Amino acid sequence: MSGLKLFRANTESGGMAEVMSHLADVEADVQGLVEANMEKLLGVRFLASEYGTGPVHGGRIDSLGLDENGSPVVVEYKRGVDAGVINQGLFYLSWLMDHRAEFERLVRERLGHAVAAQVLWSSPRLVCIAGDFTGYDVHAVREHRRSIDLVRYRFYGSDLVGLETVASVSGCTPTARQTRRRVSRPAVSRVRGAALDELAAAVDEVLLGLGDVSCIQRKQYRAYQHLQNFACVCPPQKTKLLVYLKADPKDMDLVPGFTRDVTGLGHHGTGDLEVQLRTERDLERAQDLFRASYAVA
Repeated sequence: MSGLKLFRANTESGGMAEVMSHLADVEADVQGLVEANMEKLLGVRFLASEYGTGPVHGGRIDSLGLDENGSPVVVEYKRGVDAGVINQGLFYLSWLMDHRAEFERLVRERLGHAVAAQVLWSSPRLVCIAGDFTGYDVHAVREHRRSIDLVRYRFYGSDLVGLETVASVSGCTPTARQTRRRVSRPAVSRVRGAALDELAAAVDEVLLGLGDVSCIQRKQYRAYQHLQNFACVCPPQKTKLLVYLKADPKDMDLVPGFTRDVTGLGHHGTGDLEVQLRTERDLERAQDLFRASYAVA
């Protein structure tokens, strides 16, 4: 984001005026903005602010949340560049893993028993939001086995905010493909099942190839995440594979039998645009939709 230049166009004169970027006055301004809009900005449901870790650890977690897949999320903020934000966040993430019952109790109080029963402890996440990060920070997160997102923020003028994912590392990515292939074979003929398994493998390759993508396997779907979920792939049905995307259906030319607006309709995974894949040709047609969804996550 530090290299991004933003301009406001004057349609009458044809001129351009640069909108200068700036950092928050204090760290609390960033924290307050994100906590008030956490689900929109990060795809995370807000649970608690300045959560105390007790007298032994003697710390306070900036924000606690639960993401779209049920993974616990620790969010730490820094106004500018701070070399300690990652280690501080990892310390709190370790504390969280040792206090699972306490976190689940918090989820029950805020979101109910059903949500608390579905907490996914295999992939807890750390999200660090700061004015900037160093090359050492980016290298450091790739050496850890935890799911870590480094997010750079900038304010533009008085009413614009920019977020850029600098690095995104999943602690469970290496085993993700093997997991999906073990569970995705449908109960249909071997020929059809093999074809759909091959199609699912091809979808996996395309989605992982879009950039920094993390994978989360749930019972009902497989989520592909770039800070937020941008695609959810359900186990193959008899004749097709269903993919749900974050791309806005209202911005798409929907094609019957291929794309469908499922806004307000119940389905597994997240996203309001349903894509139905039956052949490799369908996958080729869907790749622009995948990229559009990745761009908004």
